[in-house]
This record gives sequence, C-alpha cells and structure tokens, in this order.
Amino acid sequence: MLAVSNLEVVYDDVVLVLRGVSLEVPDGTIVGLLGANGAGKTTLLRALSGLLDIHHGAVTRGQITLDGERIDHLDPQQVVARGISQVLEGRRVFGEFSVEENLRVGAHTRPRDRAANLERVYDLFPRLLERRTQAAGYLSGGEQQMLAMGRAMMSSPRYLLLDEPSLGLAPQLVGSIRDLISQINEQGTTVLLVEQNASMALSISDHGYVLENGRVVMDKPAQELLDDSDIQEFYLGLGGEGERSFRDVKHYKRRKRWLS
Repeated sequence: MLAVSNLEVVYDDVVLVLRGVSLEVPDGTIVGLLGANGAGKTTLLRALSGLLDIHHGAVTRGQITLDGERIDHLDPQQVVARGISQVLEGRRVFGEFSVEENLRVGAHTRPRDRAANLERVYDLFPRLLERRTQAAGYLSGGEQQMLAMGRAMMSSPRYLLLDEPSLGLAPQLVGSIRDLISQINEQGTTVLLVEQNASMALSISDHGYVLENGRVVMDKPAQELLDDSDIQEFYLGLGGEGERSFRDVKHYKRRKRWLS
C-alpha cells in the first residue's frame, strides 16, 4: 500500500502548502483526489514521485511509505524503480520525438520489459499504434494524453499517479480517458487520480479524498462522496437550493460544512 501520513510540504523554506495530509492508496484500487486550483493536489503528487526538489519544495514533517518502507527521501528515478509513475498535468510529451520514441523513453528503468510493455501499451491505446511514427507534437490533445499515460505504463508501474488527465479535453474524450483508466486498473495497476472533474473521478474511484487549502477535509468511499450534498453543490454544480437569479448566485455565501 502507498500511504501518506501527516505530510507537510514547504516551498522556498517559506510557503506552507500541505498541512498534515494523510491518505492511503490500497493495492488494486482507484483513489480519487479532488480539490480546486491551489488546494495542494499537484504538490502532493510531486512529494509522492520525488519531484519536490526541482520546484524548491521539501517535506518538513510526516512521511510517505510504500509497503511500510519510507520513500520520501528517494529521487525520482528510485521512485519509478519501486513501481510509482506519474503522468504530469499538461501531458508534457516530447513534441519532436515520434510516438514510439516517446514510449521508449518511458522504459528507461525497465529496459528488459520494453518489448512486452510496448505491446501492452499499443493494445491499450490502438490509436498510438496507428501514429507510432508520427511526431508527438502533431497529435491531438486526447492522443497526447494517451501518449503520456502510455509512456508512464512503459515502466510497469504498480501505482499510476494521474494529474488532471481530463484537463482541456472535449467531453467525449473525457469519457474515453475515464474508460482507459478503469481498464488500466482492471489489469492490475493501482491508480491515484487527481481531478477537478469530480463527477468523472468519483464515477470510477473506490475511495475519495477532498483537499482544500493543503488539508484533507473529507475522506469517504466514492459513492458516499457522490451522494454528499456539499460535494454535489461545490464540486458537481448540483446545488439543491432551487433556481436562483444571477444576482443571487453572485452573492451566494453558504459556507461548506467542514469549514464551520
């Protein structure tokens, strides 16, 4: 199991971003992490994947463990070698490389498994097989997201960390990405899914956490979060107060119950 316990993260020795975050990602599950911009979601993923240093961040309290062993002191390559891969927000593919060259880059920690993993990725993402010789910079947004996910899968991860995979995609492509995440999980890869699209994330997650201002404010099974009136109102846009005018909406001030 991948676990975070009482984690605090500071940037530039000044800015406290995570304030005692704890969560668990059990093997074989999909765990959804929800929150608005600035809540600390990406910072948490950076801590998990060893990428805080390059952003001038550091863990100042708490710990991250994988199967009971601390990993918060490891560099990114060591984290990947232990079976944790991250797909960064914004896809970050190598635009001048071909699709297959991008995928091969993802296999640098598992060179012996490159051929088998390449076959697996092309089976998961047939569109990438069709585009295998094309420069990645010419792919559509949805295809680039598939490529970024496929590249992460080339390291045979036990845990896949996804940072806003639906960002900027058309609604029909969001559905495709959701289905692919479910398929990856069904094949044995555990997923931590960071999403602002709460409906999409919770529809496939086993458990969910809500992060606000660097703190976990809700922690429930995904279906319970979907049924929660605050989640419906503040994250799904399904307020139960009836139809209101624009002026009423503009001045709507009901506080979230967990902030009371």
